Amino acid sequence: MASAREIKRRIRGINSILQITKAMELVSTAKLRKARIRLEATRPYFETVLDDIQEILGLVGDAHPLVKKREEKTILYIVLTSDRGLAGGYNANVQRLAEETAKKRSAKAKLFVVGSKAKEYFARRNYDILESYTGISDAPSFEHAKNLATTALDLYRDGTVDAIDLVYTRFESTLKYTPKVERLLPSEELKAKADKKASTLVEFEPSPEAVLDYLIPMYVESCIYGALIEAAASEQGARRLSMENATDNANEMIEELETNFNRARQAAITNEITEIVSSADAVQ
Repeated sequence: MASAREIKRRIRGINSILQITKAMELVSTAKLRKARIRLEATRPYFETVLDDIQEILGLVGDAHPLVKKREEKTILYIVLTSDRGLAGGYNANVQRLAEETAKKRSAKAKLFVVGSKAKEYFARRNYDILESYTGISDAPSFEHAKNLATTALDLYRDGTVDAIDLVYTRFESTLKYTPKVERLLPSEELKAKADKKASTLVEFEPSPEAVLDYLIPMYVESCIYGALIEAAASEQGARRLSMENATDNANEMIEELETNFNRARQAAITNEITEIVSSADAVQ
């Protein structure tokens, strides 16, 4: 058994770690609350844009260049991770999903990665990373999503890529985060639906096609922005849960060490009493 002094030193060290994990848990809780508010605010905007596109496609059909399906020779994967660790399996799960999805398909994979974790992971595996974005995963803005979407759409329009997939972590609840792959273009959601037929009284200026040229990029931007917000909320939720577990484990270790410390101290006292009694007997 370790000495009482060594055990006391370990308790002080774990107490220092406990203070750090508790502080990180509180910070992540505050950031998670803000991310959830932003997430709830973005969903109505996305749904409105999608409804408008489906309504217009009810008039002009599905022949728009950004909607028409192509032969998939190259797929662009936009992978959203974080810049920092200490978030449990958050980064590993989305990276694994992106890699497995790319390997299952015969098309060549090109990547846009958000977060230093994805950048490091896929660079080590020699993937074709076209663009990398760091420093935005913690507090993404619509401008970040717009810049990312513009670059991706340029590649799609000039035929460099034939499809765009978004790989991110969907925020289900404070305890559940689901990595998923979502097709941005050509998307099955961007199809005219029977209950989305536009009224014959609706007129579009200068034309329905021109309106779609504006709305479809807006749809991609809102999808990416929504995914960035979902990923940010998932990251903070995963980090909060991870730090909560680390705090609980630290408390358990401290309790165990304090028990061992008391035993070691009691053993030392017993030894001292035994030595005193033995010395007294020897003198007599």
